[in-house]
Amino acid sequence: MPYFRLRDGAELYYEKTGSGPPLFLVPGLGGDGRFWGENVAALAERFTVVVHDHRGTARSTLSHIDYSVAQMADDAVQLIEGLGFDKVHWCGHSTGGAMGQVLAIEKPERIDRLVLSATWARTDAFFRRLFEVRSRMLRELGAAAYLKASALALNMPAWVRDHDADLAAAEAKAEETIPVPEIVLSRIAAIVAHDRHTQLQSVRARTLAICARDDMVTPLYFTEELVRLIPNARAYVLPDGGHFYPGVHGAEFRRVITTFLLES
Repeated sequence: MPYFRLRDGAELYYEKTGSGPPLFLVPGLGGDGRFWGENVAALAERFTVVVHDHRGTARSTLSHIDYSVAQMADDAVQLIEGLGFDKVHWCGHSTGGAMGQVLAIEKPERIDRLVLSATWARTDAFFRRLFEVRSRMLRELGAAAYLKASALALNMPAWVRDHDADLAAAEAKAEETIPVPEIVLSRIAAIVAHDRHTQLQSVRARTLAICARDDMVTPLYFTEELVRLIPNARAYVLPDGGHFYPGVHGAEFRRVITTFLLES
């Protein structure tokens, strides 16, 4: 299995597939590269696609550290450099989009084009309250309850209706998915602390912000703010799909970002 060793000895699980311009597909808070599903193979027809599991999640090292979005971004930069890429296209979903903002600001030489998927520039009262509730669910009721409640915020209602058995199976494996709740709680604290809104005017990467209109984790107004703050950024809004829209409208997601990444 492909693992990359970070400076401090922790290891990131990653997969690289396809050929063409390098494209990092970076998942959100769950940190599991498998989030992208069939999008990886389809995009690998045009790009060298790299997905990785964030440190503290899935198949990467479960480090007991104080997590931050900057730390997550630094881990990813080490992977970019370790794989020999000068710069990459970056498509970051949610937390992955927050990481992309950090890199576009602090390591602009490493980012070619930037896709910010269902992400935010700074926390507000809605976001803070949502993650206060999710954190409390995990601390007081455990991993299965956390996953069950989270699914209602992350997915559109019709998707939940049609995937009840899939969600129940995931909840049954909650202790395997979240073996160390303290790591998830630290990662939640990290994303709630994310705030780059005063620095985004310095971003020079060509930027596309994309989301679903019915997203209840990172509402549409977050995407609208990103487009206002980042010079020459533009938005694409899907009519529905929830926070996890790339798994609902995969073909449209791929069409939009492929067009953006390859346009002259």
